[in-house]
Amino acid sequence: MNTLNDTQISNSYAIGIDIGGTALKCGVVNELGEILFSFLVSLSEVKTEEEIINLIVSAITQCTQQLNEPIVGIGIGFPGLIENDVIVGGGVNLPGFEQLPLGKILNDITGYNIAIDNDANLMGLAEVIYGAAKDSDDAIFLTIGTGIGGAIMINKKLFGGYQNRGAELGHTIIQQNGLQCACGGIGCLESYASVTALIKYYKSQNKSAEENIDGKIIIEKYLAGEEYAVITMQHHFDYLAAGIVNYVNIFSPQKVIIGGGISEAGQFYIDELTKRVKKTAIPVSFSNTEIVAATLGNKAGLLGACANAFQKLKTLDYATK
Repeated sequence: MNTLNDTQISNSYAIGIDIGGTALKCGVVNELGEILFSFLVSLSEVKTEEEIINLIVSAITQCTQQLNEPIVGIGIGFPGLIENDVIVGGGVNLPGFEQLPLGKILNDITGYNIAIDNDANLMGLAEVIYGAAKDSDDAIFLTIGTGIGGAIMINKKLFGGYQNRGAELGHTIIQQNGLQCACGGIGCLESYASVTALIKYYKSQNKSAEENIDGKIIIEKYLAGEEYAVITMQHHFDYLAAGIVNYVNIFSPQKVIIGGGISEAGQFYIDELTKRVKKTAIPVSFSNTEIVAATLGNKAGLLGACANAFQKLKTLDYATK
């Protein structure tokens, strides 16, 4: 790409808002993926849907005043099910947000074009556009945490199935008649390979485990060779790899990106998964696939929200107010 095009892209801006259970992360990003500035807005005192919307509008105003340049639009990541910029539901720890046309509401108030998608989806999109899979077109993203979120990217764009209601990668069934999952299903990957499941399994193996043990401590114990931790991590690797094998056999992605804090454990974590997936996946499906750790960390949500805005809104008329 020549310098002129780089300059043009660097002068194309979007506002990103990553809505979490406790805070809004807001900022301005250019199309090269450079964050010009960002800030957090606490949600700890809010009690209503309207108050959160007012904080979002206030954050947008703060961004536009500080930037003082035209923007492509506003990208928003939200922890729920989104269809055509309508929050269908699922906003964990947030009041309201059921069948809420948030995109239209914000467009009516601000005049800016809005693009909203699930926060885990946008983290995956960020890794494809700006992060660990920026050299790839087709990728699978998994974030391993309290649950397991995921995203499917085809031709560098999010694929969510009909009405954006698919791509629930954490709820692939990997154990018939298995453990009950928080989603209501039975035997989901999340119930076996999330950090929550990791901790629960460790406690089942080590009856004298400290009550507040977490994933980081279990990994430290694993690296130190503690028997219970080794058994627990082998169990974790086996089940997570089983889920990844399904994705590889179906999609044959160029990259499988592993996000969440546990992905920062070290290269051994990726190597253990790769070894198992390579052994079990259909060889031709895995032949062009690489399992990698996410690289964007806590910037992924903001960057993904803006990447989504650039993809969906750049062809529309800019709002300059």
